[in-house]
Amino acid sequence: MIKKVVSGVHEALEGVTDGMTLMLGGFGLCGIPENCIAHLVTLNIKGLTCISNNAGVDDFGLGLLLQKRQIRKMISSYVGENDEFERQMLSGELEVELTPQGTLAEKCRAAKAGIPAFFTPAGYGTEVAKGKETREFNGKMYLMEEAYKADFAFVKAWKGDEAGNLIFKGTARNFNPCMCGAAKVTVVEVEELVPAGSLDPNQIHVPGIFVNRIFKGETYEKRIEKRTVRTK
Repeated sequence: MIKKVVSGVHEALEGVTDGMTLMLGGFGLCGIPENCIAHLVTLNIKGLTCISNNAGVDDFGLGLLLQKRQIRKMISSYVGENDEFERQMLSGELEVELTPQGTLAEKCRAAKAGIPAFFTPAGYGTEVAKGKETREFNGKMYLMEEAYKADFAFVKAWKGDEAGNLIFKGTARNFNPCMCGAAKVTVVEVEELVPAGSLDPNQIHVPGIFVNRIFKGETYEKRIEKRTVRTK
């Protein structure tokens, strides 16, 4: 059996260098690879292109990398909760590529499946379609989207085994499975790491073949985004 376990986050991030393209799982603040992000901050790696549904908040998630100007380009779907992101984008300090959410997920899944490109109706007739090939299928217009090309994918799972088989919990599943295997190296941090053979095969969401490195995370803050309303 091939073991994918590494000693910790330091070994898991070996090979990450300036200017790389990284995928980071999560939706909002749910299911984000907190340990990997924190270590990227410590490493002070610069010029990163980050592919993620959103950019965290000012003091958590990818917001920590933005604070230290470590991200050169952000590819995401929603960025409305991060004031520093807004400031850097409007000042021209940060390059931003906004992508429809379903398209972002499919561009990750296509990379995972080895599919170089696909056609989607999402974004046709908008700025998203600028410079992209379009084609008509059955009377409807579509635009071609290319799969992502990333150096590392950082994923957060609830439980994993030594062979890299993964189980996600609730909504923390989100973009994480799409990003497993979608980069040259997939790094997974888990809350619980168990021996190979311990997981019920029928419950596994992602098989270990899509994982290169796996480690047990140390601590998780697990922030919850809450709705707030005016009292009057």
